[in-house]
Order: sequence, then C-alpha cells, then structure tokens
Amino acid sequence: MDNHLLQTAGQLFLDSQRVLLVSHIRPDGDAVGSLLGLGLALQAIGKDTQMILADGVPKSFRHLPGSDQIHKNPEGNFDLVVVLDCSDIQRVGPVLDGYPQPDLNIDHHITNLNFGRINLVDTKAVSTTEILAEHFQVLGLPLTRPVAATLLTGLITDTLGFRTANMTPKALRIAANLMEAGANIYTLYQQALFTRSLQAARYWGSGLATIQLEDRMLWATLTLKDREEANYPGRDDADLINILTTINGVDVALIFIEQKNNKVKVSWRAQPGFDVSEIALQFGGGGHKPAAGAEIEGSIEEVRIKVLAATRDLLNGKIKY
Repeated sequence: MDNHLLQTAGQLFLDSQRVLLVSHIRPDGDAVGSLLGLGLALQAIGKDTQMILADGVPKSFRHLPGSDQIHKNPEGNFDLVVVLDCSDIQRVGPVLDGYPQPDLNIDHHITNLNFGRINLVDTKAVSTTEILAEHFQVLGLPLTRPVAATLLTGLITDTLGFRTANMTPKALRIAANLMEAGANIYTLYQQALFTRSLQAARYWGSGLATIQLEDRMLWATLTLKDREEANYPGRDDADLINILTTINGVDVALIFIEQKNNKVKVSWRAQPGFDVSEIALQFGGGGHKPAAGAEIEGSIEEVRIKVLAATRDLLNGKIKY
C-alpha cells in the first residue's frame, strides 16, 4: 500500500466533519465489519458519520457494536464519501445516486475498477477489514475494543475462519492484534460462522434438494418461492455456497439465487488453480480468483445455461488467463 496515499486519506479524515460510509448490497461480514470499524473509529475522533447499507444489516451481524446506527439511505451533504469492500460503484445499489464520485475507495478485490478519487486497494489482503486494521495508525484512527470486534469479524468471515487459500501470516498477526485490543474471537466466530436461524436452515434444505453434479462442477438453485416458503428475510443464499464447496471431487461450485425484477444472483467458489473472477467479469460482476459473484438479468433457466457454459469452458481449459 502506497504510504503517500495512506497519508492523504488520513488527512481527508482529519479535515472532514461529515463523513458518509457505504458498502455493498447483500452485505457480508467484511462489508458490515469494515463499515462499522471505520465508522466507529471516525466517531471516536469526533466526526459526524453516517453508515449506509442499501439492504440493511443481516441478523447474523446485529450483535456487533454500532450495528443499530446503520441505515438504508443517507441524509444530507457530506465532506467525504467513502466506499468500502466494493469492486465497482454499482455494488452499493442506489444509495449514492445524486452524490459525486466517491473520495475514497477502500477494497481488496482483484477486480476493483479504481472508481474513487483515491483508491486504497490491496488485492493481497484477505479482507477489507485487514487493510483498515493494518493502517489505522497511519490513518490517524483509534483501535478501540468495539472497533477491534468489527474488524475481526471481517477477517473471520472473508476467510471462513482463517482457512481460505489466500490466508497469510500477516492476516493471522493482525487477528492477534485485534484480540489484544479486546475482540473476543470465540463469540465473534460463533456468531459469524456457526449460528443460523431456523429460516436459513429451511432455505438451505430447498437449495440442497436441487444439487446437480457434472464432472467437476456442482451447482444448486434457490428460487423466490423457496425464500418465501422458508420465510427467509434476506436476498442471498444464507451462505449455502460455502457448504457446497465442502463436497468431495468438486473444482467449482455455483449457486443461482433468483431475485425480483427478472434477475439472478450467481456465486462461484473454486479450488486453487481456477480463476472464477474472470467469469464473473464476463457477466458484469467481480470478486477474487477463488470466490466471485454477479447479478445477471434473465430467468433462472436462461442465466443457468449461459453461466454453466462459461464455467465449463474454464474447467475444460478453453479460457486462458
């Protein structure tokens, strides 16, 4: 990370009074954790900070300090606009409509489009919260106990409990530093990775019943009807994709999640050696080599045909990167 850019960002935080922080739709632990970590730290140095998620906070992260301060729409004007954990500006949804180009783009996705005036993008970081935790001192921000808890949540969730292929010794050292700052790793781990609602379990059941396997590619489908019957409140897959990746003999796992307005959310997970982020880019999405996603217009069947064909090309070596 360029130290001059970090110092410039730190000066922006120092000079601003009203700060708007946003992250992506269907927020995960890194989105919520980075939003809260930066937001609470800015509040600690006296900044008037609004934290915005178009879809609100998932129930699984409402235990985090400050989560009740996250709203769905911003109000007023701001000296500084910061986007967190987004590879492109469209990922925030409509919340920045009418606002100028973001001042800061803080992210770790390899497909980041550098859409901010200043881009703090580190593709070697395992999470956006890792970037924040590593550079808080240079940015002039305090690492309080509540901040440490939110940042550690992002590390835990984006690495599935420190077990993804991109884990690094540095990320583990940062996790230890956050524990020393007061974060309770046991509680955060349980809440983020193991605690599930009854509705989510029923939703999983619908998806698991649709599993199909073709050579080394596995996929499942969740429809709007499945979501309604399970009474599941989110627009995501309740992390079912991470269950699919544990099945033996699978190189690439996908899940198709039907959305309203004739759209389908697709998530890919891949074993080392495959780059699914490039497939996601083909469909207007993004992410990382082993984990990516896209929201694609069309019916479940239409999208599935196109996406599976592109994924077969990857597995058969027809796509070269």
